[in-house]
Amino acid sequence: MIDAFLASVGWADALISPLAGDASARAYSRLQRGGTSAILMQDPTGDVGRFASLSRHLIDLGLSAPQILAEDFATGLLLIEDLGDGLFARLTAVDPARETPLYLAAADTLLSLHRHAPPPLDKATPDHLAQMTDLAFDCYLAAAAGAAAPQDKADCRAAMADALNTYAPDTDVMILRDFHAENLLWLPDRVGAARTGLLDFQDALQGHRAYDLASLLTDVRRDVTPATCQAVIRHYVDQSGLPDTPFRAALAVLGAQRNLRILGVFARLAANGKPRYLELMPRVWSHLQRDLAHPALGRIAATLHPVMPPPDPEIIARLRQTCPMQ
Repeated sequence: MIDAFLASVGWADALISPLAGDASARAYSRLQRGGTSAILMQDPTGDVGRFASLSRHLIDLGLSAPQILAEDFATGLLLIEDLGDGLFARLTAVDPARETPLYLAAADTLLSLHRHAPPPLDKATPDHLAQMTDLAFDCYLAAAAGAAAPQDKADCRAAMADALNTYAPDTDVMILRDFHAENLLWLPDRVGAARTGLLDFQDALQGHRAYDLASLLTDVRRDVTPATCQAVIRHYVDQSGLPDTPFRAALAVLGAQRNLRILGVFARLAANGKPRYLELMPRVWSHLQRDLAHPALGRIAATLHPVMPPPDPEIIARLRQTCPMQ
């Protein structure tokens, strides 16, 4: 199947090197042919047509999503532009002083994206986002504590929906959802907002403009310095003209929603044979606790604190036992 696809698009003689994947079923390989390279994306279980459509939309806005070079939607194969290896995560690991400038560039990309109306997408409404936190109860709490009371889950969902309706009700921009240092590439030869390469956006929705900033700054894979967080928030607020205090409240509520859901996602990944995500749980918990300290999340904090245990070593060990590979 892959050989036939590559032959049909003139890449049959390419050298193929697998690339690191992500939490999804997608697989990536770098193809090299002479001095030219491209990326082969395989996702037989997903909708690569959606990725291609959204990539073209972002490019039309002047942003740096990968160009679609060839496609076979029936087999889940895309040949896409190779944007290089300059991941923000790698660059900041080598030179921590680059963190703030890179993250400010990422904020500029969001500012540019948010100046445009979103394409037709499902909406990340407060009720939808609140329902997504059920995973924390269904997958994390159930595995960690042996039970998840339906009433606790319902109370948390109601409190989250109320907070989101109060502080982050808008769905007026395109949110990429996985906007963080492992999915952003530095492209210094490009200009302005196009200097940030975008890799992961196939799960995009219409949502609140603080959502992707929460994803960027409460990164589950690396600690972002407080100085960078504050600089990025100030920059976004100043450039967007939004009032500071309400935006920070929205950021806290959306950050709590994301990280509560991620606890459940990582527990589910462990149960599906991917235990490496358990090591990230303490950072997720730390982000969650910081957001829960915001006054906008008082009711949610009061609901969660009595029932949701932290991912301490004992809980992590219990979750690891759910992994079929252990």
